[in-house]
Amino acid sequence: MSLTGESDKSGIDGGLMKSPDGVSRTTNSIAVPSVDDYIEKVVANKGQVVVPKTAVPDMGYFAYCLDNQGLLFGVAEENTEA
Repeated sequence: MSLTGESDKSGIDGGLMKSPDGVSRTTNSIAVPSVDDYIEKVVANKGQVVVPKTAVPDMGYFAYCLDNQGLLFGVAEENTEA
C-alpha cells in the first residue's frame, strides 16, 4: 500500500501487486459512499462483480467490477472501521 496524504484527510492512496497473468494494466477506482449500493447498480446495469466487497483494515472497502462492455474498474468506500 502507498499512502500519499495525511492520515486524517482523504488522499490518493493506492497499492501495487504482481499481475496474476503477467499482463500489465492499470485499474481505476472510484470513491463511492457505499460499495454495497454501487455493486447493486453494476449488476442492475448488466455489469459483473469480479472481486467482491473486501475490507482493508483502517481504510475501508473495495470491490472490482466489469462494466457492461467488459472494462475493469474498482469502487472504494472510505470507512476507518473496516
